[in-house]
Amino acid sequence: MVRILRGSLPVFLALILCLAVGVAQAGPLMDRIESGKTIRLGFANEIPWAYPGENNKPLGFANAITIGILHEMGYTNLEPVVTDWGGLIPGLKANRFDIITGGMYIISSRCQNVSFSEPIGIFGDAFIVAKGNPKGLQDYQDIKEKGAVFVTGAGYNTVEAAKNEGVPEKNIMTVPGNSEILAAVKSGRADAGGVTYFTALNLVKEASDSIEVTDPSALPDKYMNWVGIGFSNADGDFLKKFNAALKNYIGTKKMLKDVEPYGYTEAQLPGDMKTEWVCKNR
Repeated sequence: MVRILRGSLPVFLALILCLAVGVAQAGPLMDRIESGKTIRLGFANEIPWAYPGENNKPLGFANAITIGILHEMGYTNLEPVVTDWGGLIPGLKANRFDIITGGMYIISSRCQNVSFSEPIGIFGDAFIVAKGNPKGLQDYQDIKEKGAVFVTGAGYNTVEAAKNEGVPEKNIMTVPGNSEILAAVKSGRADAGGVTYFTALNLVKEASDSIEVTDPSALPDKYMNWVGIGFSNADGDFLKKFNAALKNYIGTKKMLKDVEPYGYTEAQLPGDMKTEWVCKNR
């Protein structure tokens, strides 16, 4: 029988409460790790951000940064889970994977559903257009005023941007991903395709004879965006540790070496920007 000394009951109850709170703070990802399960990385085929290699090996600079941080934390038991872009947030919420490493912009609508890490980089968008840019499309106002057809990916930030700039919904075509965006522009079904500048450069490599990339600086500065790594809202305990490791890793020689093969340079480093501000202002 356990005996509690007189006067020690408040202390005993406080101890029990602290233990209970400690247990409650452990999110599902930490539970997985502690039970020996893998950390599942969710990403789509978004070159050079995050994409599958042979046997779904996680490639791309967003994957490289995430894996580098996790290794710094001592976690190496990782599992890639490849899906289409539109399935990333639903997949995280449905517990099909634990972390979104796809290179996702931090924007307010996503912050309602995902807990983002501190930024891992800053990036801009651009359009892909037919060679010679026959309709002279440089920004969303050009698309709106010329009645052009704009194609982009389902769930891409460019859908919101086009709508915010007044492009009619009937002029916005959404498709599953980048290969479909490229196909729509090449075939003439769309006049411009909205993607990240990094993605646009990669698409030109695939079809340099028929498309070109617009100047990303033609778009307003408000469409410069910061990228974060996405976590379930229930995994705040793990995210806090991840952010601490990110702070020690981002911008180091090791990190820049890890991302060099994918075109990420010091110019893309996020500086001192904080996710809290980005969620409120993007």
